[in-house]
Amino acid sequence: MSDAPTDSALRAQLRRSGLRATRSRLTVLRLLHGAEAPTSHPELTERLADDGWDRATLYRNLVDMTEAGLLRRVDLGDHVWRFELAGRPHDSNAHPHFLCTSCGDVSCLPDLPLALEGSGLPRAVVDGQVSIQLRGLCDECASP
Repeated sequence: MSDAPTDSALRAQLRRSGLRATRSRLTVLRLLHGAEAPTSHPELTERLADDGWDRATLYRNLVDMTEAGLLRRVDLGDHVWRFELAGRPHDSNAHPHFLCTSCGDVSCLPDLPLALEGSGLPRAVVDGQVSIQLRGLCDECASP
Protein backbone atom coordinates (compact mmCIF):
# COMPACT_ATOMS: atom_id res chain seq x y z
CA MET A 1 0.00 0.00 0.00
CA SER A 2 1.28 3.46 -0.81
CA ASP A 3 2.02 6.12 1.77
CA ALA A 4 -0.99 7.67 3.46
CA PRO A 5 -2.00 11.03 2.01
CA THR A 6 -1.55 14.16 4.10
CA ASP A 7 -4.50 15.88 5.71
CA SER A 8 -4.16 18.74 3.24
CA ALA A 9 -4.33 16.27 0.33
CA LEU A 10 -7.46 14.66 1.85
CA ARG A 11 -9.05 18.10 2.37
CA ALA A 12 -8.35 19.00 -1.26
CA GLN A 13 -9.80 15.69 -2.43
CA LEU A 14 -13.01 16.32 -0.46
CA ARG A 15 -13.33 19.87 -1.76
CA ARG A 16 -12.76 18.78 -5.39
CA SER A 17 -15.65 16.36 -4.88
CA GLY A 18 -17.89 19.16 -3.68
CA LEU A 19 -17.84 18.15 -0.01
CA ARG A 20 -16.78 20.10 3.04
CA ALA A 21 -13.63 18.77 4.68
CA THR A 22 -15.07 17.94 8.11
CA ARG A 23 -13.15 16.15 10.83
CA SER A 24 -15.33 13.02 10.52
CA ARG A 25 -14.87 12.81 6.74
CA LEU A 26 -11.12 13.21 7.10
CA THR A 27 -11.07 10.47 9.74
CA VAL A 28 -13.08 8.07 7.58
CA LEU A 29 -10.89 8.72 4.52
CA ARG A 30 -7.74 8.17 6.61
CA LEU A 31 -9.07 4.83 7.87
CA LEU A 32 -10.08 3.66 4.42
CA HIS A 33 -6.69 4.65 2.99
CA GLY A 34 -5.17 2.25 5.53
CA ALA A 35 -7.67 -0.55 4.89
CA GLU A 36 -6.64 -3.51 2.79
CA ALA A 37 -10.20 -4.61 2.05
CA PRO A 38 -13.67 -3.09 1.87
CA THR A 39 -14.83 -2.08 5.36
CA SER A 40 -18.36 -2.08 6.78
CA HIS A 41 -20.00 0.71 8.73
CA PRO A 42 -20.02 -1.42 11.94
CA GLU A 43 -16.29 -2.15 11.50
CA LEU A 44 -15.53 1.56 11.15
CA THR A 45 -17.76 2.38 14.13
CA GLU A 46 -15.95 -0.23 16.23
CA ARG A 47 -12.53 1.13 15.25
CA LEU A 48 -13.62 4.64 16.25
CA ALA A 49 -15.61 3.68 19.37
CA ASP A 50 -12.99 4.93 21.83
CA ASP A 51 -13.04 8.35 20.15
CA GLY A 52 -16.80 8.82 20.68
CA TRP A 53 -17.88 8.99 17.04
CA ASP A 54 -21.61 8.94 16.35
CA ARG A 55 -22.75 5.95 14.24
CA ALA A 56 -25.28 8.02 12.29
CA THR A 57 -22.72 10.71 11.44
CA LEU A 58 -20.25 8.10 10.20
CA TYR A 59 -22.91 6.45 8.05
CA ARG A 60 -24.06 9.77 6.55
CA ASN A 61 -20.46 10.58 5.69
CA LEU A 62 -19.94 7.19 4.04
CA VAL A 63 -23.06 7.74 1.92
CA ASP A 64 -22.09 11.34 1.05
CA MET A 65 -18.57 10.32 0.01
CA THR A 66 -19.95 7.42 -2.04
CA GLU A 67 -22.38 9.74 -3.85
CA ALA A 68 -19.51 12.17 -4.48
CA GLY A 69 -17.45 9.39 -6.10
CA LEU A 70 -14.73 9.16 -3.43
CA LEU A 71 -15.86 5.76 -2.17
CA ARG A 72 -17.42 2.68 -3.69
CA ARG A 73 -20.06 0.65 -1.86
CA VAL A 74 -20.05 -3.11 -2.40
CA ASP A 75 -22.30 -5.94 -1.24
CA LEU A 76 -20.48 -9.25 -1.43
CA GLY A 77 -23.63 -11.33 -1.23
CA ASP A 78 -23.94 -11.34 2.56
CA HIS A 79 -26.22 -8.27 2.68
CA VAL A 80 -23.54 -6.14 4.37
CA TRP A 81 -22.57 -2.90 2.66
CA ARG A 82 -18.82 -2.36 2.69
CA PHE A 83 -16.97 0.74 1.58
CA GLU A 84 -13.63 1.15 -0.17
CA LEU A 85 -11.79 3.99 -1.81
CA ALA A 86 -12.55 4.65 -5.42
CA GLY A 87 -9.42 5.22 -7.50
CA ARG A 88 -7.19 2.55 -6.00
CA PRO A 89 -4.50 1.14 -8.33
CA HIS A 90 -6.69 -1.90 -9.05
CA ASP A 91 -9.70 0.35 -9.42
CA SER A 92 -12.41 -0.82 -11.70
CA ASN A 93 -15.86 -1.99 -10.89
CA ALA A 94 -14.68 -5.46 -11.79
CA HIS A 95 -11.82 -5.93 -9.35
CA PRO A 96 -12.48 -9.16 -7.45
CA HIS A 97 -13.19 -9.71 -3.76
CA PHE A 98 -13.12 -12.91 -1.73
CA LEU A 99 -15.69 -13.48 1.03
CA CYS A 100 -15.18 -16.29 3.54
CA THR A 101 -18.54 -18.02 3.96
CA SER A 102 -17.64 -19.08 7.49
CA CYS A 103 -16.03 -16.12 9.27
CA GLY A 104 -17.15 -13.32 6.93
CA ASP A 105 -13.61 -12.03 6.31
CA VAL A 106 -13.30 -10.02 3.09
CA SER A 107 -10.19 -9.44 1.04
CA CYS A 108 -9.35 -7.80 -2.26
CA LEU A 109 -7.88 -10.22 -4.75
CA PRO A 110 -5.25 -9.42 -7.34
CA ASP A 111 -6.66 -8.47 -10.71
CA LEU A 112 -7.64 -11.59 -12.59
CA PRO A 113 -7.45 -11.70 -16.38
CA LEU A 114 -10.88 -12.57 -17.75
CA ALA A 115 -11.75 -13.12 -21.37
CA LEU A 116 -15.17 -11.51 -21.55
CA GLU A 117 -15.87 -11.78 -25.22
CA GLY A 118 -18.53 -13.25 -27.40
CA SER A 119 -22.04 -12.57 -28.43
CA GLY A 120 -24.90 -12.72 -26.01
CA LEU A 121 -23.06 -11.09 -23.11
CA PRO A 122 -24.76 -8.10 -21.51
CA ARG A 123 -23.07 -4.77 -22.28
CA ALA A 124 -22.22 -4.30 -18.57
CA VAL A 125 -20.10 -7.46 -18.67
CA VAL A 126 -18.28 -6.46 -21.84
CA ASP A 127 -17.68 -2.92 -20.48
CA GLY A 128 -16.36 -4.30 -17.16
CA GLN A 129 -19.18 -2.72 -15.16
CA VAL A 130 -19.74 -5.80 -13.03
CA SER A 131 -18.82 -6.97 -9.57
CA ILE A 132 -16.71 -10.11 -9.30
CA GLN A 133 -17.08 -11.93 -6.01
CA LEU A 134 -15.55 -15.23 -5.04
CA ARG A 135 -16.93 -17.06 -2.04
CA GLY A 136 -15.57 -19.99 -0.08
CA LEU A 137 -13.54 -20.80 3.00
CA CYS A 138 -10.49 -18.70 3.83
CA ASP A 139 -7.27 -20.55 4.68
CA GLU A 140 -7.86 -20.16 8.42
CA CYS A 141 -11.40 -21.57 8.32
CA ALA A 142 -10.42 -24.36 5.91
CA SER A 143 -7.65 -25.60 8.21
CA PRO A 144 -8.57 -28.62 10.33
